[in-house]
Amino acid sequence: MSKLNGKTGYITGSGRGIGRAVALKLAAEGANVVVNDLDHEPAAEVVETIKAAGGNAVSHVGSVTEDGFAEAFVQTGVDAFGSVDIIVNNAGYTWDAMIGKMTDKQFDAIMDVHVKAPFRILRAASDVFIPAAKKEAEAGAVSYRKVVNISSVAGIGGNAGQTNYSSAKAAILGMTKTLSKEWGRYNVNVNCVAFGFISTRLTEGTDEKKTLTVEGNEIAVGIPKKVIAGFEAAIPMRRAGTPEEAADGVYLMCSPESNYISGQILTVGGGMTLG
Repeated sequence: MSKLNGKTGYITGSGRGIGRAVALKLAAEGANVVVNDLDHEPAAEVVETIKAAGGNAVSHVGSVTEDGFAEAFVQTGVDAFGSVDIIVNNAGYTWDAMIGKMTDKQFDAIMDVHVKAPFRILRAASDVFIPAAKKEAEAGAVSYRKVVNISSVAGIGGNAGQTNYSSAKAAILGMTKTLSKEWGRYNVNVNCVAFGFISTRLTEGTDEKKTLTVEGNEIAVGIPKKVIAGFEAAIPMRRAGTPEEAADGVYLMCSPESNYISGQILTVGGGMTLG
């Protein structure tokens, strides 16, 4: 029997990369999945892939930073599957600069997607799962729910050129620890997975200048190949991780094996640390 049968997981930023791998992993373990992406096509592809493998999924397309997104995202899953059991706050990107050249717009955009959006989603979800948990307690039943917030080694140790991103990923650690204290009584496990260097379209090796437009902002993507070689040399396992390996770390915190683990930070980085 799959370990997540009957559970419903909500994964932001799950049309591509790590989020896609998480969605497929949870679905393979029996969970219903609510897929989110900025764009319709990648979200639809993940939903179809899950359905083709015999799973259940729906999509909710849109930006996690939009007003009203959180409530609509949660409602999409409740309408389709009836519950909120797993939330993975994965959506995000980087917009780097040294602090002297970083604009308020850059700082605010990264804080919005990595901190404010998860806050709003978790607040909206609590309106569903806290009443459900209270009813279960009255009936003498126990059901564990899972929150996995995605952080980074940059949030633990800092990283030059990423004042905005490092600050945001440090803030999500504080949110995780606080909510683990608020929601423990409801059997909600709130944990954080901090990634090291994971190979995705945002971190692929390239010597060309590549950009990606996110909400009207042109964001540089890709890392010079020489820099990647330096990163990998600093990783004890001497390589970048794959999206699937990153997803495995997230799955651990969604599985029944984590029922007595809360308020913790799991680093998935091949031994990599910063600071």
